[in-house]
Amino acid sequence: MADLRDYQNRAAQAQTGAVIDEGLRSYMLKVYNLMAMGLAITGIAAYATFAAAFGETGLTAFGQAIYLSPLRWVVMLAPLAMVFFMSFRIHSMSVSAAQTTFWIYAALMGLSLSSIFVIYTGQSIVQTFFVTAASFGALSLYGYTTRRDLSAMGSFLVMGLFGLLIASLVNIFLQSSAMNFAISVVGVLVFAGLTAWDTQKIKESYYEADGADMAGRKAIMGALQLYLDFINLFLFLLRFLGNSRN
Repeated sequence: MADLRDYQNRAAQAQTGAVIDEGLRSYMLKVYNLMAMGLAITGIAAYATFAAAFGETGLTAFGQAIYLSPLRWVVMLAPLAMVFFMSFRIHSMSVSAAQTTFWIYAALMGLSLSSIFVIYTGQSIVQTFFVTAASFGALSLYGYTTRRDLSAMGSFLVMGLFGLLIASLVNIFLQSSAMNFAISVVGVLVFAGLTAWDTQKIKESYYEADGADMAGRKAIMGALQLYLDFINLFLFLLRFLGNSRN
């Protein structure tokens, strides 16, 4: 009788574990799908903006407005404002509203990033994107599968991120090529580490008892985190791999 109870307990535990694993896979797949859709919207918006900004004779009126007029600061800062808005309001938003906000944010980011087509050749942008995608995939897989706790590394990376922001602001005034190179190297390392850490955090945030709304909002925030890691890793790698149009 005791052996029968032990067998039943083990069978119940195995079934529960299988349900959790299936739920986790579905949750992570949703996170990655949302992130991929955000990247697609950003890419389309960036190229469409670039195409509308340049005509046969150079910059169009639209291009002059977003690249040369004071409106360019709005274009640059709008995505940052949207990130703060989502971070503070996500828990009070419906899933559909949060998802729509994420799509709007991705489009605004595309508008802001359209200038990379002015600076770098299209071929080098595409090549860097695929290098970033391969690197991101490997790093995110490591974060998902590793049994090592990445919390300590995550705290160190967050401090490195703040240092990176401060150094970037300082270099706006110094215009040091050596400092710019160092910032680029550190940026790649920081966002490579953040990709693995954020993936592990998103995985650990999954809770099988969450309702549909809570799980949906968590997935959107997870997608936003990985989206930001991908975009920043791409931009720092572009500094090394991108070929200037000049």
